Amino acid sequence: MRTMDQETKTEEGKQRAYRVIGTTPIRFDGVDKVTGRALYGADIRLPGMLYGAVLRSPHAHARIRSIDTRQAEALPEVKAVVTAADLPDLEDKMAAVGEASVVNLRYQSNNVLARDKVLYHGHAIAAVAATNPHIAEEALALIKVEYEVLPPVLDVREAMREDAPILLEDLRTEELGHKGDRPTNVAKHLRHQRGDLEKGFQEAAVIVEREFFTATVHQGYIEPQNVVALYNTDGQVTIWCSTQGAFGVRDQVSEILQIPVSRIRVIPTEIGGGFGGKNSVYLEPVAVLLSKKSGYRPVKLVMSHREVLAATGPTAASYIRVKMGADRNGRITAAEAYLAYAAGAFPGSPVDAAMTIIFGPYRIENLRIDGYDVVVNRPKTSAYRAPGATNAAFACETVVDELCEKLGMDPIEFRLLNGVREGDRRADGPAYPRIGYLETLQAARAHPHYTAPLEGPHRGRGVASGCWLNYGGKSSASAHVNADGTVTLVMGSVDIGGGTRTAIAMQLAETLDIPLEDIKPRMADTDSVGYTEGTYGSRTTFATGWVAYELGQSLKRQLIERAAQLWEVSPDQVTYVDGVFSANGERLTFKELAARLDETDGPVVASAAIHARREGPAFTTHIVDVEVDPETGKVQILRYTAVQDVGTAIHPTLVEGQIQGAAAQGIGWGLNEEYVYDEEGHLVNASFLDYRIPTCMDLPMIDTVLVEVPNPNHPYGVRGVGEVSIVPPPAAIANAIYRAVGVRLNVLPMSPARILEALWQRGQT
Repeated sequence: MRTMDQETKTEEGKQRAYRVIGTTPIRFDGVDKVTGRALYGADIRLPGMLYGAVLRSPHAHARIRSIDTRQAEALPEVKAVVTAADLPDLEDKMAAVGEASVVNLRYQSNNVLARDKVLYHGHAIAAVAATNPHIAEEALALIKVEYEVLPPVLDVREAMREDAPILLEDLRTEELGHKGDRPTNVAKHLRHQRGDLEKGFQEAAVIVEREFFTATVHQGYIEPQNVVALYNTDGQVTIWCSTQGAFGVRDQVSEILQIPVSRIRVIPTEIGGGFGGKNSVYLEPVAVLLSKKSGYRPVKLVMSHREVLAATGPTAASYIRVKMGADRNGRITAAEAYLAYAAGAFPGSPVDAAMTIIFGPYRIENLRIDGYDVVVNRPKTSAYRAPGATNAAFACETVVDELCEKLGMDPIEFRLLNGVREGDRRADGPAYPRIGYLETLQAARAHPHYTAPLEGPHRGRGVASGCWLNYGGKSSASAHVNADGTVTLVMGSVDIGGGTRTAIAMQLAETLDIPLEDIKPRMADTDSVGYTEGTYGSRTTFATGWVAYELGQSLKRQLIERAAQLWEVSPDQVTYVDGVFSANGERLTFKELAARLDETDGPVVASAAIHARREGPAFTTHIVDVEVDPETGKVQILRYTAVQDVGTAIHPTLVEGQIQGAAAQGIGWGLNEEYVYDEEGHLVNASFLDYRIPTCMDLPMIDTVLVEVPNPNHPYGVRGVGEVSIVPPPAAIANAIYRAVGVRLNVLPMSPARILEALWQRGQT
C-alpha cells in the first residue's frame, strides 16, 4: 500500500510523472534463480580442483602450544596444509569492511587463522586441501594441536571487570581520546553529550530508568560462505566467491596476504543472502594460500551451516541502560544511555552506530550517551542490517512507551510531539536533512490497523519507531549503446537478492527515456569495472543508481551529437523527447539512431564514478498486535504493519520486500533467536534446528505502507530502504506484550521461558 502521493521531482526540480520509476517489472535475475540456472559460489568447478576443509578450535579460550601437521601432510591425496605460520606478520592497520564495521587487519588475519591463541569455539586453526572433501576431512583429524586451556569470558559486563580473563594482551582502552596503559577487554569508550543533563532531569515530571540485555544473533542467510581460488603460476590470483562486495574481498585478501590488488581478480557469484554478514573474508585468504602451496591448483572451500553459525560474524550482544525524563506536557527534557556492546573476539562492535541511533527519532536538548566496545570469547561480530540499532531501539522505545503510560499519552502523539524534523541535530552533532519521520507517524496514526478494535484476552498492541542513517559511498559503472538500440549496463555492485540490478537499470532507463527491457544489466568482476563499495548500508540503489543517472546523461549528450552529425546541424538544434531525437523536421528514435552510429564516429560508450555523501536517513514506525498464551509463554503475532519513509520507491514491490524481510528478521530477533553457550563457552545450538529463525508458521502477512518523502540530494529522490525496518520490531513486540499480559520484558529474545518467568515474578509480587 502506498500513501502520500509524493512529489516526483526531476533533476531540475520540476514536477512530472516518471515512466519507469514507480513501476513493478519482473526483476532481471528472477528467471535464472527460479529455474536453477543462476551460478552460486558452490557451483563453481575448475579442472584439477582440490577441496579444502578447516580445523576449528574445540575451546573458547586457549593458548596454542604447538601444531603438528606432519601426519596430515603424509596422507595420500593431501596436497597442502596451512596454518597461521603461512600468513605474513601484519602491523596494526584499520580498514572498513562495510556497514559501520572497521577492523584491524592484524586482528582480521588472526581471525582467518589463529596465531597464538584461540579466542572462541570454532576459531579456525589450520586448513587442508585434498583431492576430495572426504580426505580433507580425514586429514583434519590427523593434525595435532596442543592447547593450554584458559578461562573464557562470554558476558560483556563480566568482560569489563578488572579481574576478567584478558583475551588480547596488547589491547588498551581508547578512553575519550586517550589510550590506557593496562591490558583490558574494553577496546574503546565513546561519549556524546550536550546540554545540562541534571537540569533536564530536574525539569521532568516523570522519569523512567531501565536496563536491557540483548543476545547474540546471526543473520541467518541460507547459503554458507564459499570460495574457489586459483593462484596462477604467473602470480595472478582469481577468486570466485559469494560476497556483498567483490572489491572488499580483493582489498582484504591483498592486505592479509600482502599481494598487490592488481594481481587479484575477484568474481562475485550470485549470493544466497548476506544481510551484512558477507562483507568480511574468512575462507578467501586460506583458499589462496592452499592453492599456492598445493602447486597452483584451484581450491574450493565451503562452510557447513555449523561453521557459519560458530565462526562467522553474528551481531553484538549488549547491555544497555536508559534513563529518560519528560515534563507534564509530554516533552522529553533529558535522556541518558549507557551501551556496552560485545564485539566478539576482536574489537569492532557497532556501538558507535548504536549511540547515534538510540535517541535518533527524538528532539532532546539535554543528553549524554556513553558507549563501550568490549571483546568477549565469541566469534568476531559482523554487520547485520542497521548494525547495533535494533538493540538500542529496543531499550529506548520501551522506555518511551513507559513514559507514555505514566503521562497517559497516546504513543504516536507522544512521538509526534517529540519527533525530529529537518534541521534538528543528532546526538553526534550533524543536523538532519529533509526526513520523513513525522510523516510515518501521521500515516501510522491514520492507518486502519491503529484504530481497529483488538478484542480477546491476553492481546495487546504495541508501537515503536526506528531510524537508520543509511550510507552513500563509492560506485562505478559503464554503459554502451548496442546497434539494436539496447544498452548494456556494467556495474560493480553485487545484487544480494534485493533486486538492485533491476532498480539501477530502471534509473538508467528513466534517464534515457527508453523501455526497461532495452537495458541489459551485468554484474562485473574487479578487473572489469571501476572501484565500487559493497552492497551494504542501504547504499546501492542510492549511489549506484546515481551513477546510472550520470551514465544516462552522458549517453544522451553523445547521441545528440551523433544525430547532429547525421543531420549536419549544431547539437543545440537537436532535441530529445520521449525517446525521439528531432531537428529541422528530421526524426530518429533511440533505436534508429543506435543502428546508424557507424555512420558517425562509431561506438557510444560512457563510464561514471561517484563518491556519494548526501544519503538520506530513513525512519519507520511499526504497529504490532500480539496474543500471549499465559500457560506456555508463546507469543503469536496477529497483525503487523510497517510504515516507512522510502524516499522515492523505484520499484515499489522490491521496496515492500525489503521492509517485510527486515521486519521478519526483527520479529525473530525479538522472540526466538539467540546464541546459547555452555559454561565452557561451547556454542550448543549451532544448527538451524536449534537456532530458531521464524518460518511462515510464525509470521502473519506483514502490511507495508510506503511513505514517499524524496531525498532532495538524489536525482530521483532515492534514500536507502533495506535496513531501518529491522530496528523497531523487538520494541514494538515488547510494548504489545506489556499491553497483553502486563509485564515489561527487558531481555531479548522474549522467548516463552522468559515470558513465563516474568509472569511468575509478577504473580509473586
